[in-house]
Amino acid sequence: MPIRFIKVKAKNIFTKTKLPGCKWVINQYVGCQFSCRYCYAKFLCKWKNYDKWGSWVEIKINAVEKVKDKYVDGFVFMSSVSDPYQPIEKKLCLTRKILENMNKKVKIGIQSKSSLLLRDVDVFKKFKTIEVGLTINGFDGKLKHEIEPYSPPHKKRLNALKVLKEEKIKNYAFISPVIPGLVDVEKIIMETKGFVDKYWIEILNLKASGYEFVEWLKSNFPESYNILVNKEKMNKFIKNILKFSNKNKIVIEDLILHKL
Repeated sequence: MPIRFIKVKAKNIFTKTKLPGCKWVINQYVGCQFSCRYCYAKFLCKWKNYDKWGSWVEIKINAVEKVKDKYVDGFVFMSSVSDPYQPIEKKLCLTRKILENMNKKVKIGIQSKSSLLLRDVDVFKKFKTIEVGLTINGFDGKLKHEIEPYSPPHKKRLNALKVLKEEKIKNYAFISPVIPGLVDVEKIIMETKGFVDKYWIEILNLKASGYEFVEWLKSNFPESYNILVNKEKMNKFIKNILKFSNKNKIVIEDLILHKL
């Protein structure tokens, strides 16, 4: 897909957030080349009057100077409306430059779908408090092509988690979006528990995923949709995940369930 890159200047780079577990977010990019069909951030297309999600990326060209040596109290999350290691990062190294110039006392969590983050392990190690997570869901083949067309493959994400563990960098697996029947949470946990420090699990946010994705899900996987919208079935689904994790002594930092 042709990508439009838009250079912008930010007033601030640390933004207050109500996301669980953090006080600030930092988005040096807005928009994402991975073009995941369910992405919750695609509401920005309408808000910013841009084209289809995945066809544009804003680049905050003054992000490095805005972050340089600045300290903020509280946990910082990178990033909430983009992926800090999407393909353009390989060329620009904006994420790396930000981390290099950031006050190393800042408490930071970095989340991506890309193994490109392994490039910056040397910088990660300079922070006093840092955790690095990979979003994983096991999508493969035709299904992945349908809903995560340009994201890195599952195996590369697993390998990135392994390397982070070997490099003694605190890591986590963010299992998301969990769609009953399409994402096997138990299988993902079993194949990663030897090299993952903790887990975050997020059930698909139907409302934020948008009308187009919801209609696609209803048409192609009606039983998955029915579980998501049925309170009794959803409670049973979540109960089984928690029962499995407790049995296997798995640390789940949070299980995120969105209101319909």
